Amino acid sequence: MRYEIIGPMAERFDEVLTPEALEFLVALDSEFAARRVALLDTRRARRDRYATGQLPDFLPETAAVRDDPTWQVAPPAPGLVDRRVEITGPPDRKMTINALNSGAKVWLADFEDATAPTWHNVINGQLNLIDALDRRIDFTDARGKRYALGEELATIVVRPRGWHLVEKGIVVDGRPISASLVDFGLYLFHCARRQLDAGRGPYFYLPKLESHREARLWNDIFVFAQRYIGLPQGTIRATTLIETITAAFEMEEILYELREHSAGLNAGRWDYIFSVIKNFGQWSDFVLPDRAEVTMTVPFMRAYTELLVRTCHRRGAHAIGGMAAFVPARDPQVNETALGKVRTDKQREAGDGFDGSWVAHPGLVATCREVFDGVLGERPNQLDRRRDEVTVTAAELLSVDKTPGQVTEVGVRANVAVALRYIDAWLGGAGAVALWNLMEDAATAEIARCQLWQWLHHSTPLAGGGAVTEELVRSMLAEELAALVAEREAADRERAEQAARIVEETALGEDLPSFFTTSAYARHLGVTREPALAR
Repeated sequence: MRYEIIGPMAERFDEVLTPEALEFLVALDSEFAARRVALLDTRRARRDRYATGQLPDFLPETAAVRDDPTWQVAPPAPGLVDRRVEITGPPDRKMTINALNSGAKVWLADFEDATAPTWHNVINGQLNLIDALDRRIDFTDARGKRYALGEELATIVVRPRGWHLVEKGIVVDGRPISASLVDFGLYLFHCARRQLDAGRGPYFYLPKLESHREARLWNDIFVFAQRYIGLPQGTIRATTLIETITAAFEMEEILYELREHSAGLNAGRWDYIFSVIKNFGQWSDFVLPDRAEVTMTVPFMRAYTELLVRTCHRRGAHAIGGMAAFVPARDPQVNETALGKVRTDKQREAGDGFDGSWVAHPGLVATCREVFDGVLGERPNQLDRRRDEVTVTAAELLSVDKTPGQVTEVGVRANVAVALRYIDAWLGGAGAVALWNLMEDAATAEIARCQLWQWLHHSTPLAGGGAVTEELVRSMLAEELAALVAEREAADRERAEQAARIVEETALGEDLPSFFTTSAYARHLGVTREPALAR
């Protein structure tokens, strides 16, 4: 097979894009590309069935897996025994240093929702991870402040991009390669040995899986990759994000497929809400209120998290809680109120049996750690808390109609503003964006534009009278665009207008696209230059 590097070769990119690493990517592509495409076809077929009124249920053909009490996942790997606080963020140079120094037990180096997938971001992110493991990374900001690694560092866990995305900077036989395989393959090839030498291992977070068959594909990739590189089987460990409604019905099966390589499950709350709207948004009894009202205590979210903890602990796997997205402000009163909410959320998770949880900012690490310290004490986790009393039915997982709250003009405008400003920043190369003291990423932007589509599709009534109409949303979009453009230099105004067009195309059309990132990447971020290197 012939590969080409379409992306431009910048300084030190040759350290990542070595002939040997590229041959490994080609081997992965040759072995698994067709299965990836087939599974994406299965996703589309499943969503088409939901459009006809068929709803998901626990699979009868895998009942034997769920009913067998004997199987367990592999014991926790070095560096993943205690995961009481995990911090997430893109693998840019400053974030890499801050996250590793943050006091969190784990850093999720996120090539997915927190990274705008520019060619520069993708390859530089890999360089930063190599440099961090070699302890040769530093950073000086525009004010002259220098950042360097401390002594005690978080365990690195890499989240590759999802199966639905491709990397246009590398093509094999004329077609873009899977972005998942690029992010996974480059990190494993360059960093697996480095991690093992440091007493850890090559660890991953698997995003947006929709079925146990997709987990089986990842497991087969792990087996193949370990054999190719010469690693003992089971060296790779992966935590699966349960962030789609379909995966919620297959948690046990996902753990079973990955059991030799599994490090647990995570409650990816934002993508989970997005998945519910995306799959069932055409049905009136699945209409959700303002995003701020869809908390982790509403019935369908409560059922999902309770089932996740029970499933994980029954199988000896870690259960990791959801994101605290608050970004500390300059106003002490704002911080006090927000940190109180973060503390309450983490107390719920720790009390429910979660073994740790996520934060988006180093300023939240201490709060999360304090809560989990209070429950865990000297114990590294609470895997011994089985939660056998929990039972969750399919109806409870789908009880979206029991979500309290209303749709308000404030909520509509918030979704318009977040979608517009996030996509604008994403087009500019930023994937994690602080907006109004919340860290927004691609998942929250997806919720925002999907809720707009859902409310328009159903002419949803507004709390103060009237309904959500296209005229209302378009007028708000025009107003928010005008405000954004007014903040800009002339050269940056076109990007804001592109973002507004993406919001229109993905939120106001007749059909609801599965992701805004796929078409936006192809049209705006994907590399289109002549090959820089071919073989």
